[in-house]
Amino acid sequence: MKRYKNLFFDLDDTLWAFSTNARNTFKEVYYAHGLDRFFDSFEQYYALYEKRNTELWIEYGAGQITKDELNRQRFLYPLAAVGAADDELARVYSDDFFRRIPLKDELMPNAIEVLDYLSPKYNMYILSNGFRELQTQKMKSAGIDHYFKRIVLSEDLGLHKPAKEIFHFALSATQSEIKDTLMIGDSWSADIEGARNVGIHQAYYSAGKSTASLPFQPTYLIQDLQELKSIL
Repeated sequence: MKRYKNLFFDLDDTLWAFSTNARNTFKEVYYAHGLDRFFDSFEQYYALYEKRNTELWIEYGAGQITKDELNRQRFLYPLAAVGAADDELARVYSDDFFRRIPLKDELMPNAIEVLDYLSPKYNMYILSNGFRELQTQKMKSAGIDHYFKRIVLSEDLGLHKPAKEIFHFALSATQSEIKDTLMIGDSWSADIEGARNVGIHQAYYSAGKSTASLPFQPTYLIQDLQELKSIL
C-alpha cells in the first residue's frame, strides 16, 4: 500500500519559479517606468527592494501590517531610500508589476514531468502563503492548475505557514489525514518546520541551498523535484 494519499505542495519556488519570474518582471517594469533615472543600476534597486520586502513579509506574517500596507511599502521603499519617494509612481509601478507577474510561466526544473508522474497516483493540493488573485492566475499561465484538486491559501484563514492552524485548516478543507499526507516545499520555516509541528511528514526541496546545518532531519531531503519519483 502507498504510504501517502495526499500531497500538499508549496507553489512559489517549489513548482512555479518565483525568484526568476519576479526578478524578470521587476526588470521589465523598472525600465518601462524609467526608474533607471533614480538608481545606479537595476541591481541597486533590486537589492533595496529584496531586503525590505523580506522584512515586510515577516511583519505581515506576524499580523503587524495589512496586505495593502505590505504592497505599498515594498514598492515605495527603494524610491524613498534614494531620496525619490513618490507615492503615485510607486502605485503605478506596483499595479503594472501585479498585472505582469501572474502571466509569467517559468517553472522549477522538471516540475511538469514530476506532476505528470504523481497526479494519477495522489490527491494533490497547493498550500501557499501567496495571494489568491496571483496564485490562481500564475498556475493557469504555467499550465499546472489542472493537476490540483484545491488551492488552500493563507488568506483563507488569515494566518500564514508555519502557523499550525493553517495546516489543520488545509487538512480539514481537503479531508486529508495527518498520517497519509506529505508536505513538499522549499521554505524551511514555513513548509518543513510548519508541517513537522503538526505531525505531517515533509519533503524539503533545497534546490541548491546549503543543508549542512539544518536544525533537524526532514522526512525527505531532495535537491531536484525528480527525486520525488523515487520516494513516491
